[in-house]
Amino acid sequence: MKKHILLIATGGTIASRNEGEGLAPAISSAELLAAVPEVTEMCDVDAVQLFNLDSTNVYARHWLEMARIIEENYGKYDGFVITHGTDTLAYTAAALSYLVQDSVKPIVLTGSQKSVYLRDTDARQNLSDAFFYCADGGSFGVEVVFDGKVILGTRAKKTRTRSYNAFSSIDYPEIAIVREGVPFYYIKENKPAAPKFYHALDERVFVLKMTPGISADIFDYCDAHCEGLIIESFGSGGLPRYEDDMFFTRLKRFLDAGKIAVLTTQVEREGSALDKYEVGRRLLSCGNVLEARSMTIEATLTKLMWLLGNFPRAEIPALFSIPVRKDIL
Repeated sequence: MKKHILLIATGGTIASRNEGEGLAPAISSAELLAAVPEVTEMCDVDAVQLFNLDSTNVYARHWLEMARIIEENYGKYDGFVITHGTDTLAYTAAALSYLVQDSVKPIVLTGSQKSVYLRDTDARQNLSDAFFYCADGGSFGVEVVFDGKVILGTRAKKTRTRSYNAFSSIDYPEIAIVREGVPFYYIKENKPAAPKFYHALDERVFVLKMTPGISADIFDYCDAHCEGLIIESFGSGGLPRYEDDMFFTRLKRFLDAGKIAVLTTQVEREGSALDKYEVGRRLLSCGNVLEARSMTIEATLTKLMWLLGNFPRAEIPALFSIPVRKDIL
């Protein structure tokens, strides 16, 4: 029997045309499907145009909408393909990995670096690969299919702005590749039993990228507006001592107010190690400083938003370190 798959179109470059002021999403879900007629020979597809946005404009409320439509249609379909702009696709993939956990059915995100409207494009290949992978019996959970690679939703990152191989799997292997419509698995896991859906994200999370000489006055904003703070530090991780050690003082005040802070690194690969240097070790004495280790910033941000939105504050430190689809190792 053919698999029954729901296409959820959200816009992005894959659905863009140049209408005089640069590329903007304008192509419908029906037009996207018409570009890959081989897909309908292999599976039955329904389509919904959830929105038609440049992914620069996609954030938490859109992630919740995607999760909602998946939950509402979960019993009707064998899998879901989401077309999405590449700029924030990794954030969406990570967010959905927390909002829809233990899904026995595949939720596959894809997009392209060039519009399906163009002759020379990666859009048709990525779209057909996404459907072929989604229809395969071994696929499940939230994953990104792009340039023939299959990447866990918690491990994907956009690492190139123009090339077709735009996405990388950070500190974890690609789990499969798709060749001529056939998935070849590098890693196979047992499918989960039943999905669990979550319905809230707390957007009061700020990512502070450290730069040499930055003022601790940034905490004036964080104290007033944030419940969670992610500090992208240098190298293995730590806080500088300049300004009379005010970063440490202000972070301690932030934590004493019952808020959550996560230390990570700006370095793309191999993660943080707070116990390596003195500037990091002293943070471990703060009590409530969490460490992202090898998590991507996309996963770190959306996991903290998910935890703050769904669990009591006292439970978050323990829950943050529990892996969700290989997000933290």
